[in-house]
Amino acid sequence: QRLWLKASDGMVTIYDAFRVVAAHGRAMRPGERRTVRDHLPPNAQTFFAHDRDWCAAQARAIGPSCAELIDALLADRIAERLRAAQAVLALKKQYTEFLSLLIHDEVARREQKKFALRMRRAAFRSGKSLDGFDFSRLPNVNQALIHDLATGRYLGEKAPVLIVGPCGTGKSHLAQALGHCAVRQGVDVLFTTQAQLSASLTAARAIGAFERKLATLARVPLLIVDDFGLKPMRPPADEDFHDLIAERYEQAATIVTSNLDFTEWDQAFPANRLLAAATLDRLRHNAYCLTLDGESYRAPKQPPAARKSALAKQVKSANS
Repeated sequence: QRLWLKASDGMVTIYDAFRVVAAHGRAMRPGERRTVRDHLPPNAQTFFAHDRDWCAAQARAIGPSCAELIDALLADRIAERLRAAQAVLALKKQYTEFLSLLIHDEVARREQKKFALRMRRAAFRSGKSLDGFDFSRLPNVNQALIHDLATGRYLGEKAPVLIVGPCGTGKSHLAQALGHCAVRQGVDVLFTTQAQLSASLTAARAIGAFERKLATLARVPLLIVDDFGLKPMRPPADEDFHDLIAERYEQAATIVTSNLDFTEWDQAFPANRLLAAATLDRLRHNAYCLTLDGESYRAPKQPPAARKSALAKQVKSANS
């Protein structure tokens, strides 16, 4: 577009035909520049708005190293240096986002490393999870309670969880699945059987490390004891188990599984019924109880009908 310019002693006026488009005060000294920023293109307005003072303030907000760099760039009053300073500061958002990604990645890596370490320490027999638990075999099980336990609320309550049922109904699977949930929640877990637990305490006593071993077991946030009562406990194993439960009582959560009905648990202490009463009283207090009563996971698979028929024919032929 062609415009007309009229310069007087103190003013420069710009016309579009006979219409005044703009008027500026005239620079009277050689090399002097006067600019009306509202008349500049948007990118140029941004450039002049982010002046030396703005750049210096932004740099100080980022940190001393950045401030030192910007001060060096702005030491010369050249437009290109201002553009360079603005370009450096424009990297701030990208750098911050990149740094945030690095931090999140490092946090995730460390959490994964901690998770793997907790899983190794837990000593689970296999990768049992709640997703892999077949509730269809246990139509009468309290699924709502199981899912509530999976949230880990009982861990904060330091309450016992007692799981009973016949062989093959998934007691160990469920206990380990709850332990797996606890590990994912950042809780240290130890899975063991009653026999292994007794053996470890007996071995510790033999080398004079019983008290240290007992204290270590007592501090585990979640202790899972599988197959309780599978074998009767003889002295001093029964006393050791009592001492451990007494130390953990209302101090840490414990999961216990057993083939015995709750009313039969005293059979695990054949030598001392009084000790049994004291131990079980602590285990049952405020405990969450689950009974698994259903088809065994380990039940042998029935051969297909066709296979049965073929087998029957072979037997009949052999007998004839």
